[in-house]
Amino acid sequence: MAMESFKGGKGDKKAYKRMADFFGPAHVDHAIRQTIQFCWMSLPRKRKNIDELEKQVRRILDRALRDFREDSEQFGRSA
Repeated sequence: MAMESFKGGKGDKKAYKRMADFFGPAHVDHAIRQTIQFCWMSLPRKRKNIDELEKQVRRILDRALRDFREDSEQFGRSA
C-alpha cells in the first residue's frame, strides 16, 4: 500500500495537488470496479443478471451522490 502525507495549512495548494495526484482517475476507476464486483457477488442467484446489477450499482451511486450533496449543504461546503 502506498503512503503519502497531505499535511498542510489552510490553502496549501501543494498538499491539495499531491492529494489530487494520489487519488487520480485510476483510484476512482478501481473503487467503482470494486463496487460493481461486490454488487455482483452479493446478488442472489435468481437476480444475478446484468440488468439487475446495473440497477443496484446505479441505486448505490445515486444515493451516495445525493448524500454527498446533502452533506455539502449541511456543512457549508461547496461541491
